[in-house]
Amino acid sequence: MDSPVEIPFKSFIQLKPEESTAIYLQLVFEFIKAIQTGFLPEGTKLPGTRILCKVLSVNRNTLIKAFQDLESQGWIETLPNKGTFILSQQKQKNAAEFTISKEQNISKDNVGFSFQRSTILENPLEISTLPHQFNDGMPDLRLVQTDVLARLYVSKLKRRKTSKTYEQIEFRSHLNFKTHFSNYLNLTRGIRISTSNLLTASSHEIALYLVTKVLIAPSDKVAVASPGYYMSNMTLTNTGAQIISIPVNEDGIDTKRLKEICESTQIRVLYLTSNYHYPTTISLSAKKRIEVLELANQYGFVILEDDYDFDFHYDNNPVLPLAAFDSNQKVVYIGSFGRSLPSGFSYGFVAAPAEFIKELEKHQNILEPRIDVLKEQVLTEWITEGEVHRLSKKNKKIYKERRDHFVAFLNEKLKGNIKFKVPPRGLAIWVEWLDHFNLIQFQKECANHGLFLPKTILYQTKDLTATRLGFGHLEMEEMEKAVSILDECLEIVLSK
Repeated sequence: MDSPVEIPFKSFIQLKPEESTAIYLQLVFEFIKAIQTGFLPEGTKLPGTRILCKVLSVNRNTLIKAFQDLESQGWIETLPNKGTFILSQQKQKNAAEFTISKEQNISKDNVGFSFQRSTILENPLEISTLPHQFNDGMPDLRLVQTDVLARLYVSKLKRRKTSKTYEQIEFRSHLNFKTHFSNYLNLTRGIRISTSNLLTASSHEIALYLVTKVLIAPSDKVAVASPGYYMSNMTLTNTGAQIISIPVNEDGIDTKRLKEICESTQIRVLYLTSNYHYPTTISLSAKKRIEVLELANQYGFVILEDDYDFDFHYDNNPVLPLAAFDSNQKVVYIGSFGRSLPSGFSYGFVAAPAEFIKELEKHQNILEPRIDVLKEQVLTEWITEGEVHRLSKKNKKIYKERRDHFVAFLNEKLKGNIKFKVPPRGLAIWVEWLDHFNLIQFQKECANHGLFLPKTILYQTKDLTATRLGFGHLEMEEMEKAVSILDECLEIVLSK
């Protein structure tokens, strides 16, 4: 942004004077959350305290006290005669080193008892009742073949009971599911695993949480691509590790910068969405794939490869994950399965060395001690009967058509105002706006015209104004209307 005053602080700095938590601590929590979720990217210059206290309607001494706390924790830096800046995350102190008073991390609201409050784990998702909505790339649940699932599920429920105990049925069913699922992953993703290398979880988020729980300690340094995925960044930050940002260019993560960092500090984990980088949709080039694997072997870090959207590729030769070429066992591969299935039928999974999987299972037994036998039996039949392949083929055709229509509408309505690349996979397009304008103001104008843009798809720094626009959930008429509203609201915002 050209001027720090243009930053819409009041849209993401939410103070609640009625709460018992001191205002200066609320300011500290809100600024940290804004930095972690990308509303205040590194290098951002903040307004002077006299200006900002008026914007936020707080006492200047209160704001100064909050800034002193933020600076002592390493979130901001004040330079004489230059101003106050958001620090690069590489310079921020490890969260485990912070001295946090009881007043900061203990809630004393009127609930009858005190409890610890996280300043990291927040739910950034927003719900809107507006008639037209964008998201970050979700599938269309209207395409779900519920009749097939229902038939299989009912057939399992009607089958005659056996004399085996529930534990025996559970064990055999789960092993059968893992056998067919590992074969499915080997076939579709080119990896070479057996059941001992596979952990299945109820969701992608649970799988990621388990991996970070076992893999990362509070003193570790974790490298992530920037811009990155807000949900995974929260999960990684919650471990207490120090997050180090690596820029992304036109062919993926900057491997030269990664090597420079590895030469000066010990990286524990590199978190990477290699096939379909979130949010930019860029695929890591073949050359950089080799470089990343070589760097992991040379410097000893673990590659946490998140392949969240593999199922939605539109070419006949999908890019295989790094895990398919990992000969040194440096890759922990996580992904999702069944994103086009009804809620409750999708899965998260981890593919990794057998000893690591055993350790994950210890922690999973606390979170998910029982197995949904019927669900696994139904999905096993879906895999063995080829229903998963048929559904995937059918959906990819539909989503490819939607992508092409969406691209046509963007070119028709917004040509000259945006630039983007047509992604070969996924359900979203990364759109960079050529004009400089305030995305929060744009969001509000769109809302006035019936179009919802969640904050999680808006990306704005002093050098970038971009939006991740999901198209998978939209039919042709819906996307045409949505893009028309974007065009109309852009004209209004640029004219102000």
